[in-house]
Amino acid sequence: MKVAKTVRHKILNHASIFDETIHVYNEALSFIIKVIDNEVEHVNAYSTKEMTNVVERLIHATKSNPMPKYAEFNQRFYKFPSYFRRAAIATAFGKVKSYRSLLENWETEKQVALENGRKFNKQPPTKQFTHKEFPVLYKGNMFKQTSDTTAFVKAFVKNDWVWVEVVFRPQDLFKRGVHEWKECNPKLVKQGKKYFLHVSYEQQVTLHKEKIQHQRICAVDLGVTNSAVCSVLDANGTVLARKFIRHSREKDQLRRATNYLRKAQRQTGYASMPRYWNRINGLQKQILNDTAAQIIAFAKEHHVHTIVFEYLDKMRLPKGVYGAKRLRFKLHYWAKKGIQNKVEEMAHYEGMRISRVNPRNTSKYAFDGSGEVKRSQSGDLAIFSTGKQYHADLSASSNIGARYFIREIQKSISEKKWSALSAKVPTLTTRTKQTLASFITLRTVFRFS
Repeated sequence: MKVAKTVRHKILNHASIFDETIHVYNEALSFIIKVIDNEVEHVNAYSTKEMTNVVERLIHATKSNPMPKYAEFNQRFYKFPSYFRRAAIATAFGKVKSYRSLLENWETEKQVALENGRKFNKQPPTKQFTHKEFPVLYKGNMFKQTSDTTAFVKAFVKNDWVWVEVVFRPQDLFKRGVHEWKECNPKLVKQGKKYFLHVSYEQQVTLHKEKIQHQRICAVDLGVTNSAVCSVLDANGTVLARKFIRHSREKDQLRRATNYLRKAQRQTGYASMPRYWNRINGLQKQILNDTAAQIIAFAKEHHVHTIVFEYLDKMRLPKGVYGAKRLRFKLHYWAKKGIQNKVEEMAHYEGMRISRVNPRNTSKYAFDGSGEVKRSQSGDLAIFSTGKQYHADLSASSNIGARYFIREIQKSISEKKWSALSAKVPTLTTRTKQTLASFITLRTVFRFS
């Protein structure tokens, strides 16, 4: 599969010189979007290269095409660079294609609802002609790099397109792991009052493909008290390593920040509090990125093939949760989804696979097969029916890993053979009751071919 990574270089010697360039680019983009929307009926029939040729015949005058239908484009955007125009056409093509796809899905959804006698109040997607996009700078025509920290960029300055020298901050490509990757064209991006060059790097990565009996997985249970609890398991059900990722300090700061936010909202009556939200979002980002980095480092250390998560879909708030506590619960839920997405992205860079299993009752049942557990007052400990006390999240991570292996074994054999195994191991029949003990028992009666 193809993976991509973006390296950001801050431009140090210019702050506002590119404002007019971005403005002209977005005006040209709006013009081209209208042209494509008016002239092209079936956008899915064209590739990006084909659409570029179609639009250029409509807007750009040449020796073989002296009178294009939309000749005012050359008049409004005099001396507009050719590759800048092609970048705008590619972006406009994507915008129109996305809008029509959303509209088609909306019409299908409406038709299904009306056929089933249901009310349909969902509004259709809105056609947008004005956007705030940033241009891709094609090498040679718009961007010429002269050293590791300097380059020339073609910009619209004083009503003319001229080359502007920029000095940007270097990046350690070896540290970022992209020194051998293919470098793509940079993108000029404005963040706040500063401009950056975003350079994408691409690489073909082959994901690990091992037989089930040779696999080693990292099962991850994402929680509230602990950011993540990881367990490395092999195909025999042996737990080879464990890791707790806590972030106690950051979560305490997050708790205080949400309390301050709720207090300020009660006193002022305003829902928007940017100062508090900047603090909360910064803490969330720190927890998310550091958790993902530690999970990947732990998986690499133990040569893991697959990282296994619970499938987290819809959020259900516990009864009696309100105010700041409700807000913190939502933030934890968003962090779980963000951690999974970040780990998936980083794992693919390393050739690892990502899998998800049914989350129901992974914490409810003891990993040793002794049945349902009771939680301690703090909620961290699980008290088994035998009286044994064990960390609840650690037990859950073991069950997550076991469910992955059980599912992979079931997929690899016939239904008849699986029915015979289920008769010998009755706990396999109900997926929501499968534990590590179920998997170990299965391995005693099942041998890999």
